[in-house]
Amino acid sequence: MQIQRTTAQDAGILGIGAYRPHRVVTNEEVASRTGRTAEWIQRRTGIVERRYAAADETVVDMAVEAARKAVADAGVEPHLIGAVVLSSMSGLRQSPGDATEIADRLGTRGAAFDLNAACAGFCYGLALAASMVRDGAARYVVVIGSDKMTDIIDPEDPSAAILFADGAGAMVVGPREECGIGPVVWGSDGSRRELIAHSASWLEYRDEPGTVWPTMRMAGPEVFRWAIEEMPKVATAALDAAGIRPSDLAAFVPHQANLRMIETVAQRMELPGHVVVARDVAHTGNTSAASVPLAVARLRESGAVTSGDLALFLGFGAGLTWGAQVVRLP
Repeated sequence: MQIQRTTAQDAGILGIGAYRPHRVVTNEEVASRTGRTAEWIQRRTGIVERRYAAADETVVDMAVEAARKAVADAGVEPHLIGAVVLSSMSGLRQSPGDATEIADRLGTRGAAFDLNAACAGFCYGLALAASMVRDGAARYVVVIGSDKMTDIIDPEDPSAAILFADGAGAMVVGPREECGIGPVVWGSDGSRRELIAHSASWLEYRDEPGTVWPTMRMAGPEVFRWAIEEMPKVATAALDAAGIRPSDLAAFVPHQANLRMIETVAQRMELPGHVVVARDVAHTGNTSAASVPLAVARLRESGAVTSGDLALFLGFGAGLTWGAQVVRLP
């Protein structure tokens, strides 16, 4: 006797939501504690300002705000959400996963789980959500990228503190009459895991006297060289997998790591002039898993993209991990 299989269906993005913390932090403030100048920070990163969450504001709080907006944008009743996927690298509680609390606060008892693929995490979550909807495991899935990076970096570290910030973005994935999320092209290179990694493990912090609170450190120049060399290939592979030409795109939304990096990757892809390249990093900073959905939300808010447009998402970061897919915007 065969196991019954659910009916396959197409999936797409139905709604988008964003949450940006209220506190705006200028380059002058960051420069004063990192030994850099405001002009140097802007020249090297393209960042003018970024957002910091309040001291009592958590990854969960930001995720819930973004998810509620996405659910409302999609016009979906919260209790119909079949799964909540949280992508984050900055949750400070080992267990339970934060996604279960988010699901409860949204008003659903659907499946809920955390995913940590760092800055590639949202693209990973989107791929999983599309698979769940296509297979019938869930009719509607909320995918959230939420990171409070200020909790896990040294505020005086010039390689990290000038870049990272806080925020959350979310999308609702559900059934569509046509394919709205293309095949994911993803991978990892664990041999380079130390390029973006914590300074110590929690066991070292517990057992070795003198170990300071572990913080995330990054070998910036090495990561930059890796990204500009490898990520154009990943993005092009995602276009090929979806059967989409660069000229078909309305927007390219890469991980908002660093403006110089974004512009170099876009240049090497030789995108047509009409393709809008997301540059949300200039006013939001690097928000890790939240950066792709936040950048998409900014493009929609500004009118740079409209419903039905095709966009190429590209995430990459610690692990090293990467993921990319073509999507149709709601």
